[in-house]
Amino acid sequence: MRTDLLLAGGAAIGLLAVVLVPDFYDQIGNLLNIRKRYVTLSLLAIVALLACVFYLMALVRANRARINDLTRSLSLEQANAIQADGSGQTIGVVIPAYNEEATIEEVVNSLPETIRGYLVMPIVVSDGSADATASRARSDGVTVVEHHLNQGQGGALQTGFEIAMREEVSIVVTMDGDGQHPSDRLERMVAPIIDDEADYVMGSRHKGTDYSGNSAVRRAGIRVFTRLINVLTKSEITDCTNGFRAIRGTELSKLTLTEERFSAPELIIEARKNGLRLQEVPITIEERQAGQTKKPQLGYAIGLTRTILTTWIR
Repeated sequence: MRTDLLLAGGAAIGLLAVVLVPDFYDQIGNLLNIRKRYVTLSLLAIVALLACVFYLMALVRANRARINDLTRSLSLEQANAIQADGSGQTIGVVIPAYNEEATIEEVVNSLPETIRGYLVMPIVVSDGSADATASRARSDGVTVVEHHLNQGQGGALQTGFEIAMREEVSIVVTMDGDGQHPSDRLERMVAPIIDDEADYVMGSRHKGTDYSGNSAVRRAGIRVFTRLINVLTKSEITDCTNGFRAIRGTELSKLTLTEERFSAPELIIEARKNGLRLQEVPITIEERQAGQTKKPQLGYAIGLTRTILTTWIR
């Protein structure tokens, strides 16, 4: 409110100055080496307009963040009533899903009950789905929570991670709800953490096999962003956008996660900044079993660039 008042007051003073003391703008023009008053006024008006636009953008972003936090809080309240018992060693498999009613049931049912003595605990986050994703995911032993508003994959993962930390799971695995990540690769993903060889394990389609049908442009883009992350973090990864990953449960709280949409680069950079031991394992990416990808084309590249740079800078 105070900022709004200051902006309005500044605009009013500027307009009064045009009427009462127009020579004031001639002095500003002289400082800027601008001889014509209307050019000076136009320049100052544009600067003021840009300031207002940036301020409004900041307000929108802050309001969106508050709404997203509220949405996730409501979802976490749902999870309180359906928590696992928390006993023994567990692997929490976080599955963000947005309108995946055609595949989510099969994905959940394909998960093994245990892996090398660790109990597997599925955590499905239905991210504002308008279909039967949540109801089809529900079965014995499956934690399902719903976002009433779509938060993006990053927001859904944050909810799943919060549940996993509450349950004090030993390892957190993330995988997609569209069936592209075969569950028979789960043991390969968690083995380096169980064997204390790594804290963060990423699946790599470039070291394994990719049947996803990505275009040549998209594959080239992934390589470019992967190289950028490698340069910024002094890493040697090969696949920066893969959503099939495993993280040691005790390391989750160290990661600062704010990205709602483009979470993969943020997770990698945060892991590197916090000294987690990274390792890649070859995996197979299957063709999407049903539906269409939710990722935008141009917006995806812009979003990844923004996420990489902001996460590295902060």
